Amino acid sequence: MSGELGADGVAALLAEAKLAAAFDDPAERVRLRKAAGLSLEQVAKAVGVGRQTVANWEAGGMPSSPSRGKYLRLLEGLAQIHPAPAPAQEPHTAVQPQPAPGAPQVQAAQAPAAESPVAREARAGHARHQNRRRTTSTEQVHAELREKIAAAVDQELTRAGGDADAAAGALVKQAIPDVMALFARTRAQARYEHTAYPALPDILRKPSKSDPDLIWEARPSWRHPGFRRHPDGEVGVTALDVNAAYLSALKTWLPIGKLTHTVGGEHDRKRAGVHLITPPVWEHADLPSPLGDREEAGPVWVTEPTLRLLLRLAGPKHRLVEAPVIHESWTSNATETFLDSLRQVLAAARADALAAGDEVTNTYVKAMYSKFVSTLGESSHNRDIARPDWMHLIRSQAFANLWGRAHKAHQAGLGVMCALGTDELHLAGDWRQTWAEGRGLAEMKVKTDRDGQPVTYTVTAVGGGR
Repeated sequence: MSGELGADGVAALLAEAKLAAAFDDPAERVRLRKAAGLSLEQVAKAVGVGRQTVANWEAGGMPSSPSRGKYLRLLEGLAQIHPAPAPAQEPHTAVQPQPAPGAPQVQAAQAPAAESPVAREARAGHARHQNRRRTTSTEQVHAELREKIAAAVDQELTRAGGDADAAAGALVKQAIPDVMALFARTRAQARYEHTAYPALPDILRKPSKSDPDLIWEARPSWRHPGFRRHPDGEVGVTALDVNAAYLSALKTWLPIGKLTHTVGGEHDRKRAGVHLITPPVWEHADLPSPLGDREEAGPVWVTEPTLRLLLRLAGPKHRLVEAPVIHESWTSNATETFLDSLRQVLAAARADALAAGDEVTNTYVKAMYSKFVSTLGESSHNRDIARPDWMHLIRSQAFANLWGRAHKAHQAGLGVMCALGTDELHLAGDWRQTWAEGRGLAEMKVKTDRDGQPVTYTVTAVGGGR
């Protein structure tokens, strides 16, 4: 049996070596990906590696790795769909055989008639049509949109005579139409259409202008009950800011079309919306409740991110709560990547601005993603779209992300002191062992007061703790 397995292993290695030799030319790897209209990100996701790994493979290096075989098989399949063009052949003059003596004379074939100017133009047009780029890669679209952001900033700086504050103010005022234009461009090649103005259930309409929304977004406003501030305390606490919380929250499960009503039943992970649930009791004093600062008992309308968080915490990996009871739902078919292309463009522009110390662009980008979220509801500032369900879901995703960071800190042995809003977390202990310090999306930065001083304090345990 082991011999058979060994033979299979040798055959697999030989097959992979054969493919590696067939696609040894990096230029061919690039040609096949572009011929299929695939981005580096799409290939990387398909074979289970990072984008930079695929870029390195296309640059020439292809060291052995568990994913190399999948990549080579992808190239093999693409080569069958997009074979390499045949090499051009040199023209040659055929040697006409001479007839034998006495044989009947055969009239020579006439040369083709000269191509007319009109026919030549038609043939050239057909060639252009056949050779044109049929798709624009995601990478190209993202680069184009980042250039648009840079051009808008340059234009306002020129108008303001180099006054950064004046330029930033003007850019903030035009952030809504600008971000909607970016959103439309990122949707240009989408495989499905969304409903911008679906009929809304009453649960998504405010009873009146003075009444609160009926959807509970799970906003946390939590302080650890077992600690208190003390001037002679022994534990140092640092207030931290989560960077660009709403930008990260654009990656969430969003319903695409009109919401439909269901009663009871199990949660369908392919759909998203809002749900009427009886939440479980939260009994963990060292962590904020996933429902935020809600004190009232009984059923409550929650969003998709809140329900998914509760179900995850009730699952076998955590077992922190009982599963919530779902009474009713308003949902539609959904995807987690609906806004991801827009998120990637804004995140890349933000990263470029931070690397260059360009606070004008950073302010502009922040205004675009924050105003995009805040005006998704029935807002007079944004008439291109009305999806209050999306607004609630994105906000709740930001709160769920903050809860996830609190949980990560708790598991690392840090004391979670406060969780506030979407982006404020107070931790006792050496938080830099868990996160890098900085302004990147995966990093954390220390919160500062009005004077620019870091917000730190000390506490003394009054029982509890981990």
